[in-house]
Amino acid sequence: MQAARGASLSPSDPDLQDQPAPRPHRPRLRCLLLFAAVAAAAYALDVVSKVLAVAFLSDRAPVHVVGDFFTLALTRNSGAAFSTATSYTAALTAIAIVAAVVVVWVARRVASPAWAVALGLLLAGVAGNLTDRLFRQPAPFQGHVVDFLSFPHWPVFNVADACINVAAALIIIQSLRGVRVNGTRTREESSRS
Repeated sequence: MQAARGASLSPSDPDLQDQPAPRPHRPRLRCLLLFAAVAAAAYALDVVSKVLAVAFLSDRAPVHVVGDFFTLALTRNSGAAFSTATSYTAALTAIAIVAAVVVVWVARRVASPAWAVALGLLLAGVAGNLTDRLFRQPAPFQGHVVDFLSFPHWPVFNVADACINVAAALIIIQSLRGVRVNGTRTREESSRS
């Protein structure tokens, strides 16, 4: 009797309307929390490291941490990576805002821990440099990004830049493995068809 009654229920039945809304899968919820934690921690590390760099490296010669291999040297970059597009700071700021919104939009579907870490690092990196562009000198939306980490034959960079590059590597690895943001594999679909 119960089975027959359950089979005849439709979404408009009063019995179903009292049911709580379905909860997201636990793995998806864990991945969302991982995404948020990685983004918050990496963003905080970037902001704090830049504040310390400005406080301790301003008007100072490069600090040699590991000989000439790794130094701390404060620079300010109005452009993109490798100091390109220095005349387009406002446009780069607008692009960063759009990028941050897109990362958050995509992260809503995250159900893979590796993708959660990648997207969290990507958001932290974009948001870290965006914060500089919005709030640092010379003006809002035209602020110069604080860079201070230096290796030989490589442009000076910051924690946000490192986050973006690690995120890019993780995204490439996940794509090559055929793992999508939602945790499914591209091979699963091709094997079904």
